[in-house]
Amino acid sequence: MTAQDTGAAWSLKGVPEGPLIIGVAGGSGSGKTTVAQHIVDNIGPEQVALLEHDSYYKDQSNLSPQERLSVNYDHPDSLDNALLVRHLQELKAGRAVEVPTYDFKLYSRTPETIRVEPKPVIVVEGILIYVDPRLRKLMNLKIFVDTDADLRFIRRLQRDIVQRGRTVESVVEQYLQTVRLMHLEFVEPSKRYADLIIPEGGYEVPALLNKVFRLVRLMNLDD
Repeated sequence: MTAQDTGAAWSLKGVPEGPLIIGVAGGSGSGKTTVAQHIVDNIGPEQVALLEHDSYYKDQSNLSPQERLSVNYDHPDSLDNALLVRHLQELKAGRAVEVPTYDFKLYSRTPETIRVEPKPVIVVEGILIYVDPRLRKLMNLKIFVDTDADLRFIRRLQRDIVQRGRTVESVVEQYLQTVRLMHLEFVEPSKRYADLIIPEGGYEVPALLNKVFRLVRLMNLDD
């Protein structure tokens, strides 16, 4: 079902003026990317800009290949939040931004950027987006996708092997050394900042969107 099928069920009427910024967080492999894409597809890509936190990993090209492997990419310090904050501020002001592209096989940024134009709705998706108070402050609504750890690990394993050229051994080692620990230290505690917690797979997209905009309107009235 699309926005066109349901008419004005999730009209932007009544939401705050200026871009509506929605955060979608959850552990690695939780399904948060799917939820974020559902929001884009059902409202319409002409109305929504999507920013992925993964695009904002810090460039590690100054390190040797071996040194890059030792970086903890599941720690908040591995991400350039200052740039993401600046980009959200620029989009709120009606200005386009150039989003970095990141090569996960080389652990460095590529020369290319992706131009993102300002839209009525901005969706920010990522594991650690609620850890930084500067990012939380910019968001009108924060969603957390809650998924069992075993399912998250299986999905991460499949993704890293297929999309990022990793071996099973390297994915398992990283999960045990950093991913699980960082999830418990940063991701899981950040769930308390969410306005809406949804079980992965336990929602219908139209109902989710109706709830999202109803919450935004109520929060706007409270302001």
